[in-house]
Amino acid sequence: MNWTEITVKVPVLHSETAAAVANMTVPYGIYIEDYSDLEQGAEEIAHIDLIDEELVLKDRNTAIIHIYISECDNALEAFSFLKERFEALNIPFEAASVGVDYKDWNENWKKYFKAFEVGERLAVCPSWEKYENKENRTVLQIDPGAAFGTGTHATTSLCLSVLESQIKDGMSVLDIGSGSGILAIASVLLGANNAIGVDIDAQSVKTATENAEINKVSDKVKFLVGDLAEKINGKYDIVCANIVADVIIRLFGNVADYMKPNAKLIISGIIDIRAEEVEQEAKAHGFNIEKMLERDNWRAYILTKN
Repeated sequence: MNWTEITVKVPVLHSETAAAVANMTVPYGIYIEDYSDLEQGAEEIAHIDLIDEELVLKDRNTAIIHIYISECDNALEAFSFLKERFEALNIPFEAASVGVDYKDWNENWKKYFKAFEVGERLAVCPSWEKYENKENRTVLQIDPGAAFGTGTHATTSLCLSVLESQIKDGMSVLDIGSGSGILAIASVLLGANNAIGVDIDAQSVKTATENAEINKVSDKVKFLVGDLAEKINGKYDIVCANIVADVIIRLFGNVADYMKPNAKLIISGIIDIRAEEVEQEAKAHGFNIEKMLERDNWRAYILTKN
């Protein structure tokens, strides 16, 4: 498969927010070049003080965000999304694009995705790395493949933290826009009896199914290709949707059909400039905001139905 690589240059001051926006353009990976703390990073991570001259000459005031888009997706749409969001956030930027093959994209993921801990009980670890589990955490192994959702992005880590606090043994979970499958798989590892994930992208469903196999939960987790919940039957104790604001607003119209009495709806992927709009739409469709969490300009909500 061929890919388009979009590179976006932004001031380092705005790099975290810009990266969060960029990571929502399509369900594929990004990585960031940021040399602002080169010397400190070399000392703390590599334990060296001799740095290659090419790196020393890098621009310390600018971060470069690399976004990868498959040939079957719309690069122009991604450009439009970035332009709209960056202008709304007053983030100066320059964007360009170039072709890149799958092998390069996959190797870049492996360079930048490392094991990390979430909340009190979870640890997320790439399938190619060993994790020293000193605190006896529940370890979720994830290979992002060509799917959004490693857990490092604020929207996904917020959802994982919420799930950790809400999942009880025996629950059922529906994950809409499941991407890599991380939320559905985490739900079962945390005690849910079963989980179903649905994603519009067939490659994401393939990756999620493989991740379920890696975590040995294939008997309890299933993934389907579909638009939102169109292929879903039944009702669930928890419904998750870690997707962009526009899609969440569209989801409000019928998501209650898939919720048991007293079920929780967990939504994330909402940048702060869209939060008020999403809150208003939620209330208009009869949802109560039980809790709001915020991280890196992104918001997640726990909602209940009136």
